[in-house]
Amino acid sequence: QVQLVEHGGGFVQGGGSLRLSCAASGRTFSSYAMGWFRQAPGKEREFVAVINWSGDYTYYQDSVKGRFTISRDNVKNTVYLQMNSLKPEDTAIYYCAESRNAGVQVTTRAYDYWGQGTQVNVSS
Repeated sequence: QVQLVEHGGGFVQGGGSLRLSCAASGRTFSSYAMGWFRQAPGKEREFVAVINWSGDYTYYQDSVKGRFTISRDNVKNTVYLQMNSLKPEDTAIYYCAESRNAGVQVTTRAYDYWGQGTQVNVSS
């Protein structure tokens, strides 16, 4: 059974940084793309970033381009989201997800497994 466990959320002032991590277990991590999504109160879950199986291709939501960086370590079975220059509008629960295939996907329905989420709060 696949398990995804996120760490790294918390409170930060605007302009600050946080690094999220997501440890995966249960199937061959290096065979699947990994994504980060977020959900703010009263809003739908939205795509943030995705990385392909090998880590050589990434794709971001426009609002986080240049501020967030997704990466993965296929030895440690872990995906990361480095978040810099954080803004209050980045406040949300952040979820990592494991895709059903190796290529990048931006819709929630393309992901089979989800973590429990980690809260990120950015103050102004």
